[in-house]
Amino acid sequence: MTTLPDRRLLLVHAHPDDESIGTGSTMAHYAATGAHVTLVTCTLGEEGEIHVPALAQLAAAEADQLGGWRIAELNAACAALGVTDHRFLGGAGRYRDSGMMGLATNDHPRAFWQADLDEAAGHLVEIMREVRPQVMVTYDDNGFYGHPDHIQAHRVAMRAHELAAVEGFAPAKVYWTAMPLSVLEAGMTHFAESSDNPFAGIGEVSELPFGTPDAQIAARIDATDQHAAKEAAMRAHATQIPDTSWLYSIAGNFGSEFMGVEYYTLAVGEKGPGSGPYGWEDDLFAGLDVADGPDRSPVGAAGLR
Repeated sequence: MTTLPDRRLLLVHAHPDDESIGTGSTMAHYAATGAHVTLVTCTLGEEGEIHVPALAQLAAAEADQLGGWRIAELNAACAALGVTDHRFLGGAGRYRDSGMMGLATNDHPRAFWQADLDEAAGHLVEIMREVRPQVMVTYDDNGFYGHPDHIQAHRVAMRAHELAAVEGFAPAKVYWTAMPLSVLEAGMTHFAESSDNPFAGIGEVSELPFGTPDAQIAARIDATDQHAAKEAAMRAHATQIPDTSWLYSIAGNFGSEFMGVEYYTLAVGEKGPGSGPYGWEDDLFAGLDVADGPDRSPVGAAGLR
């Protein structure tokens, strides 16, 4: 039996850097407010691009050592976010980065895309059994933008939730990362005349491979006080996110609003109290009967709550 804070959040991501880009401020916010934050990363990101010329030989087609390098980057990112509980699904290197959809790397025998669903979910169930998170965050059924490993992370997380529910310790709420259409439309308008326009060539927001109607958003986490932690975590992933990245360009224009606010839809559980025209929650634990501070409670087989 171990002793953990009353509020416990589990995040399931596909590759190192996904956690920082998509949910970094949320993770930093809950870590700073005393919740236990567990990050599960499904692959080492071996097929990622390398934006540091001196490290080009680490690429999959060369020494194939990028995955090991990215472990160190992820450790640094987690430190920046204040997250101390990080696991690789099934252990580091159990599942390999599948690369983008349709590439030959999808068929690698260790590719996460090829993973047996119940076996992979079983690894996540073991983490759930240990930590007993009340809230889980992952991607929607399209993996937010269609990457096979993101889609598989969604499948594994949701299957693990089903299996854990049979045993009675599934998270009460499951959220999927999202981006409101109103935010995307504002971004397209703002950057229309910019020389560093991330929306260049896109005429309508409907052309983007992601975007959620505002009415379907369940939670808006305002962690603007953690935007510096999120940026530091992103910079820790130097092989993947160069200093010239449009992500930093947007941050320079929108500042803490871009870095610090993250959105989610609610896939499982009851929506808690919210505000605004759509009743967006401002806390992923909204509506749950768990303490708001760092009070500690026993978890594990001998200490269920």
